[in-house]
Amino acid sequence: MSLTVARTMALPGMRMRLLAGRTGTWRAVRWAHVSELADPVPWLSGGEFVMTIGLGLPAEPEGRRAYVERLAAAGCAALAFALHEHVDEVPRDLLDAADACGLPVLEVLTSFISVTEAVARWHADERVRGERRVVAAQEAMARAALAHGTAGILRALAEHAGGEALLLGPHGEHKHAVPARERPWHARAAEAAAASGGGRSAGVLDDGIEAVQVHSLGFSGPATGWLAVRTASPLDWHVRMLTSHAACLLAIELLGLRVGRSRMHAQRGALLAAVLDGRLPAARLGELCSVAAAPYEVVVVRPGVSLEAAVEALEEVAEAGDEETALVCERPEGTVFVLPESSGVPGEPAGGGLGEQMGGRLGERADGRLFGRAHGRLGVRLCARLGVAGGGCRAGGLEEVPAAVRHAAALVARGGDGYAHVDDLEPQALLRDAFVPEAARRFSTAVLRPLREHEARHGGDLVGTLRAYLEAGDNAETAARRLGVHRNTLRRRLAAAERVSGGPLTDPGHRLRLWLALSLPDLVPPGSSRAALGLDRAARDADAEGRHP
Repeated sequence: MSLTVARTMALPGMRMRLLAGRTGTWRAVRWAHVSELADPVPWLSGGEFVMTIGLGLPAEPEGRRAYVERLAAAGCAALAFALHEHVDEVPRDLLDAADACGLPVLEVLTSFISVTEAVARWHADERVRGERRVVAAQEAMARAALAHGTAGILRALAEHAGGEALLLGPHGEHKHAVPARERPWHARAAEAAAASGGGRSAGVLDDGIEAVQVHSLGFSGPATGWLAVRTASPLDWHVRMLTSHAACLLAIELLGLRVGRSRMHAQRGALLAAVLDGRLPAARLGELCSVAAAPYEVVVVRPGVSLEAAVEALEEVAEAGDEETALVCERPEGTVFVLPESSGVPGEPAGGGLGEQMGGRLGERADGRLFGRAHGRLGVRLCARLGVAGGGCRAGGLEEVPAAVRHAAALVARGGDGYAHVDDLEPQALLRDAFVPEAARRFSTAVLRPLREHEARHGGDLVGTLRAYLEAGDNAETAARRLGVHRNTLRRRLAAAERVSGGPLTDPGHRLRLWLALSLPDLVPPGSSRAALGLDRAARDADAEGRHP
């Protein structure tokens, strides 16, 4: 609360009479001072209750009007006369000028020193009252932080500051507001936060009607967020103190939330790593932690992104609630994200109908090449936020996540900037749509069945040995080293594989069948659009009727 001219007239022991300038009685009185100068303006700083007996008052009407106009323009709160000392009445032209400028002119019937003491006493008492309000508000915000977290702090701040509060993310994005509805001043606060370049700072936007204080959050390094408070102008000192205290509470709250989120994602990431390493069945992952419903967008970004940075970026780009069900873990090939798939269309669920799955996800450019709806993928925003390159692949279920990670990591290994998705690469997308997934699985099972049955009866990893040998380009030494076995053991297994599979590896047709059976899970990216549309079921029906899709 400020001491206005109207409140000054009503202070205990004051006897004053308003002569002119009634529209300016809202002016704030910062100090009361006596001046008999013909032009006291150079000695004023605004908010002064100027008292005079009229010694410096110009003799001409034009001079008196200019005298009043200069005082009003300098921010003088009021002009008070003690009559019958030098002048018996205030000139009419001066009163008219005061009415025109909205500068209160009063007759003071109390001694000047009494007025000065009363104004000084009010400000001293107000300081004490303000300190008490600040202490009470600080206690209220601390209780609110314990009971309701961030939302409680903002509500308590808005209530005790007599205004509105807004919490912004580190890049000026809207997080929480009191009241919750969008307000015109929110955009101004966000622009001020974004203009800081991420550094920690504090400032006030004051247009003379409302004051918006913008305060960075965090104790070191870049700002972890921004707190904005809107109150009436001018900004009171106790609101500055409350805002600083609330900023500290919010910084502690956000730091605790960030540590908690990092620990949660570290635990969830360990489960994901176990799935990727083959130590945990993919089906168990959904039983041990909360996971979003399929399908998924699997993203791999270049190595070097810490878990803390990954979680922070995920929180900023993910929709509300998606961050808690996403999976993140650090791997040698890069940081892996398993995210809910986005349709790319606001308000439209992922995995829609035929138009979304086929025509929506894959389009055609003017040159006839295919392109994906990259603008709607979380991976695009995630890589942009982290400032690193990344690759993505669709997974139709948790069991397809390991294969999707391999495909996404392969895109990252190819180099380049930005974000690349398997669906955006013509060969991969066309190859995937050329296969009926269920038929491909039946093919692999039929070709590899003799080898697996032999393994079950006699032991020995014939399938793994055959794959390692083919991947090594028929180099037995390299394959044996990768498998950790002696080269003679490798040769015995290869001989058994040739005998059991029914043909030598030197036969191009036999070799192609074995290689396709072994590599189809990796050759064809997971998340097939045909599988999502149920075309694998159509293939089974066609096979039963003797037809071919």
